[in-house]
Amino acid sequence: MKELNSSLVLLSGGLDSATCLYLAKKNSKKVFAISFDYSQRHKVELKKAKLLSKKLNIEHKIIKLQTGIFQNSSLTDKKIKVPKNFSSKEKIPNTYVPGRNILFLSFATSFAESKHIENIFIGVNVLDYSGYPDCRPEFIQSFQDMISIGTKSGEEKKTILIKTPLVDFSKKEIILLAKKLNVPFSLTHSCYDPIGNKPCNVCDSCLLRKKGFDEAGILDE
Repeated sequence: MKELNSSLVLLSGGLDSATCLYLAKKNSKKVFAISFDYSQRHKVELKKAKLLSKKLNIEHKIIKLQTGIFQNSSLTDKKIKVPKNFSSKEKIPNTYVPGRNILFLSFATSFAESKHIENIFIGVNVLDYSGYPDCRPEFIQSFQDMISIGTKSGEEKKTILIKTPLVDFSKKEIILLAKKLNVPFSLTHSCYDPIGNKPCNVCDSCLLRKKGFDEAGILDE
């Protein structure tokens, strides 16, 4: 990747977004990070995002969204059970948060354009088990087209570019890249249904993480 002037990272505090953060830091002159508090049951990830940003001395903002804006998801409604042991029979599991990346990228675009940031990094991945529609390349391309048409920067041919460096990576490949970038695994959080601040180890996200580390032959610590 050639050197970039400025980049904004959508930082959840998870493994994928942390890898994007370190990749952006390595390849950008200036890096910013934003996270979202959307009343997610795994809000511990925001603490990890803070620690990651502090470690790299990166300006980090947490945007708090109104409670109830995202509904009908097990990540925002504690009455809905998070799937365990890949038990979901649905093509798209109930951990899908309606329109989440549409909203997050909209905030990111406004933030980036206002601060003249040229790139937005997002850790979407199409090879995960989830099948979330807002993680697919065609969604990202459609949003990229919208930025080009609907912003001043796009009109002036200085379009903000969405970077998806992990989109075709397996979890094993993401972990190997993270290891190469010296991402501190202990400062990342993947669990969707934590017990206190500890991972449950049986939700689909935990199992996917474990599978990736096992395949990579790396200790998760």
